[in-house]
Amino acid sequence: MSTATSPKFLQSSLGKKLVMGLTGLFLISFLVVHATLNSFIFFNDGGLIFNEGAKFMAENPIIRAMEYVLFLGLILHCLQALFLTLQNNKARPVKYAVNNGNANSKWYSRSMGLLGTLLLIFLIVHLANFWVKSRFTGLPGHDANGNENLYLVMQEAFSNLWLVVLYALAQISLAYHLMHGFQSAFQTLGWNHPKYTPVIKSIGFWFSIVISLVFAAMPIAMYAGLVK
Repeated sequence: MSTATSPKFLQSSLGKKLVMGLTGLFLISFLVVHATLNSFIFFNDGGLIFNEGAKFMAENPIIRAMEYVLFLGLILHCLQALFLTLQNNKARPVKYAVNNGNANSKWYSRSMGLLGTLLLIFLIVHLANFWVKSRFTGLPGHDANGNENLYLVMQEAFSNLWLVVLYALAQISLAYHLMHGFQSAFQTLGWNHPKYTPVIKSIGFWFSIVISLVFAAMPIAMYAGLVK
């Protein structure tokens, strides 16, 4: 067994950061797929193309199997974040009297625990509103093509202003979480070089903005009646 995969290494601070980085990149890839599917609502065809995409995702055996990998990755990501936070607090039980954090890092880099917690709360609400209904309680009817109408569930959910506001605010947390997490994941994997790091940071910044705007635009557009 190699050192990088040994239980002792994975329990170390470096090992936990490695798991955080790998699971983080996996979750980022999921965000791309999820945002792409959500963007289908902007065809403004009553959700027909969106429901086709949702049907493909629901019936494809590879994607269904990846759901379990996704949940495992999410759980590992959250647990490793918790373990690292506790480990860091234990290593420095007394905080410095003077802490000028802005001199060394951005505020969101130091607030990943808080941002991650807010995202976890949002994710629970999101799963309850959509994933549970699509997988367990059933969807309300079918669209003109005969597909289950997940689009209608979205319309009903995003007719509630409080839910729209929650989704929009959650995307602010997501943007800041990704701004640090994207570059940090590559750095943890050893992709840290004066030539490439600025490029990775720039890609991570714009990825964070675009992906968050796509997710925020969906409920806002539905609530405002811009897509029907």
